[in-house]
Parts: sequence; C-alpha cells; structure tokens
Amino acid sequence: MALNLQDIPRVKTITREDFLKSYFNPQKPVVIERFIEDWPAYTKWNLDYMKAIAGNITIPLYDDRPVDYKDGFNEPHAKMKMSDYVDLLKKEPTKYRIFLWNALKEIPELQKDFSFPDFGLRLMKGVPMLFFGGRDSHTFMHYDIDLANIFHFHFEGIKQIILFDQKQSKYLYKIPHSLITREDIDFNNPDFEKWPMLKKAKGYETELRHGEILYMPEGYWHYMRYVTPGFSMSLRAIARNPKNFSKAIYNLLIMRNYDNVMRRLKGQKWIDWKNEQAIIRTHKNTHATV
Repeated sequence: MALNLQDIPRVKTITREDFLKSYFNPQKPVVIERFIEDWPAYTKWNLDYMKAIAGNITIPLYDDRPVDYKDGFNEPHAKMKMSDYVDLLKKEPTKYRIFLWNALKEIPELQKDFSFPDFGLRLMKGVPMLFFGGRDSHTFMHYDIDLANIFHFHFEGIKQIILFDQKQSKYLYKIPHSLITREDIDFNNPDFEKWPMLKKAKGYETELRHGEILYMPEGYWHYMRYVTPGFSMSLRAIARNPKNFSKAIYNLLIMRNYDNVMRRLKGQKWIDWKNEQAIIRTHKNTHATV
C-alpha cells in the first residue's frame, strides 16, 4: 500500500493572472516547467559552476540524524568547503545536505544570473535560499516556520517531492512544539502498521527536473528526496492568510524560543516526550483504534 497522493498539476508556463486565479487564491500547488529559460542561471547553474564560484566557502551541512536536545534550532551537523562537498556529491551517496543557505550574501554575483519573477506576490528579495543534496538524501517531512508562499526552482538532477496541506496535519504524527513529523517515518516507503493514520492523509507528489519551478502554498508540509545529486533555490513571499501570518509570528517569537528553553531545562526527556506525544495526539485526534 502507498500513500494517497495525486500528481501535482503541471503547466508549461503561466501568466500572473492565471497563477493568482488557479493556484494562489485556492492555495493549490503547481509545477511550472518552462518559465526561466531566459535566465543565465538556466544554462550556467550546475554543480561544477557552484564549485568554481563558491569552492573556497565553508558551508553548513545537515543530515537525517534524529533531533538531539543539545542541538540548537537549525544547527548544522557538519561544515565543509564547497569544493569538497561537490566532489563528495559526485563521488558517492551522502546524507549531507545544504539547507537554507543564503548564498547570495556570500556570492553577490549570483544575483546577475536570475531575476525575481512577477507572480503577483511580493517576494522577499533578501533571502533567496539554496538547497543541495546527494543521491537518496532527504529532508524530514516539515513545513516552514514562517508558513510562506514558496517558489522552488530546481537545478541539476531529479528531486522527489511529497506535499500535504495543513488540513492533513492530524494524520501525519506531527511533533508538538515543532515543525516536523516523527523523524522515523519513511515517507518514501511508509510502514502503515506502525503509522496507520498515514493511510488517511491525502497529498501530492511530483519529480522536479532542471529548470522547473514548484509553487508550494502557505504552510504546506513537504518532504524532498534527491533521486540524484542536485540543488534548488527558493524564493518566498509572506503568508497572506491572516491565520497563517499569525501562526508564523507565534512560531518565530514564541514556539521556537519555548522549545529551546525546554531543551535546556529537560534535555533528552523533552525530545522523547514530544516524540511520544506525536503518536498519542495523532491517535486521539483521529479517534484511531490501534
């Protein structure tokens, strides 16, 4: 048995008006296949180019190890020169990923390779983020702390995407006081005997290839797996829905700080309690009989 997923709709290109009417207003995801072919980045951006332009920069790396109470919020697990990291990606599978790297601050010339598209939303121009991963590396299922509208531009390789909207949260074994689901769930091959409520979740899936854009609406859960080594860039726009905007403020100012305080006070017991509560609350809220 597999997750209940439908293909994310695809369009070759799209106008601002059609995007707002068909995808932003109803908050539905879409893949835009041929929108950035006039960008220099479309032909220039690959792993070799990133190695050449950023090889001497030390970058933060993350893997799929379970959250440890000693880790700070989004604290990297390792650091490496970009040149060494690209060599590693090409040599062998690795769990190490670059996550939320604001490369344009360190490499301003990258800004010349793309422009901010007009989708009818005000994009935050100060925080274009790059994401890299090796074959079979993946993110945990999570949603972004600011519940932003996200445009995910993919470069090189193939990336598997699974999405759920916030209405599916009750089925996903969400960790309380956090933005992730249980880390031991393999969303690429879920164990429904262990996680029975996943059978009720309804989501979306696709594979991104070079030059394609994925629009992820506000607060969408996303799991991303690198089928082959590659990288992406995300541009974001502030949540427009007042409920989502309020939740983003709460996450940034209260939830994140509260979680960090509890980690310091209770240590691993806090992490273990949250993991246990993810199961208890999911089964209680869905009236599961397990």
